Amino acid sequence: MITSMQNQQIKDVVKLYVDSRERRKQNLFVIEGLREFSLALVGGYDILKLFVCNDFLSQKGKELVSGIDIPVEKVAAEGFQKMAYREKSEGIIALAAARHVSLSELQLSATPFIIVLEAVEKPGNLGAILRTADAAGVDAVIVCDPQTDIYNPNTIRSSLGCVFTRQVVVCTCKEALQWLKEADIRVFAAALSASEYYHNIDFKCPSAIVMGTETNGLTDFWLRNADSLIKIPMRGAIDSLNVSVSTAILTFEAMRQRNLI
Repeated sequence: MITSMQNQQIKDVVKLYVDSRERRKQNLFVIEGLREFSLALVGGYDILKLFVCNDFLSQKGKELVSGIDIPVEKVAAEGFQKMAYREKSEGIIALAAARHVSLSELQLSATPFIIVLEAVEKPGNLGAILRTADAAGVDAVIVCDPQTDIYNPNTIRSSLGCVFTRQVVVCTCKEALQWLKEADIRVFAAALSASEYYHNIDFKCPSAIVMGTETNGLTDFWLRNADSLIKIPMRGAIDSLNVSVSTAILTFEAMRQRNLI
């Protein structure tokens, strides 16, 4: 059992939490919480080690840990609290290998629906969009030129582990556009300058919605190359919504049109 607060393994986990460069260098990331860990298992992620604290582990957690063939390191309560990123982590922290899915590896339905994000910068927004993607059952989320990484602890937390349940690809905008065109998927870019409202668009064809940052919206690259520019009607003083909210609105309109809700 790890009892020392100065244990190197505790320091290593903390470093992975706070340093994206270290995550990239080691190709590792940290999963915290029973639900998130369970979804990572279902998603087939390679779990290298578990850190558990029996003082915080629920009966369900104990049953799950006892039934899997993964190295387990027990940690005393004080050390575990130092290791944990969240206040309530349910006594389980996992060290996992990052997964890098390419566009060519994506498995699509007969009529795919794709969410494309350009230069997403807030891990909370990315996580919320991944949660929407899971709820709607979208084929994939393509993250173009991101300013945050998909294994940021805040992304995992805000997605409730849904980063593990959908196909997620990180690539450049040019790579994404080329792949969408080759796959014959119509590209709808959300833009304030658009003249068409989203509810008048036919999303029943293979479709991708492209969402930009809240600060600057989409770049000219997507505005020039999209098949259509669309927008959400705004009746108040502000001209836009949070990007995760906007993504949810457009996504569930597509699901409604497809009789999936």
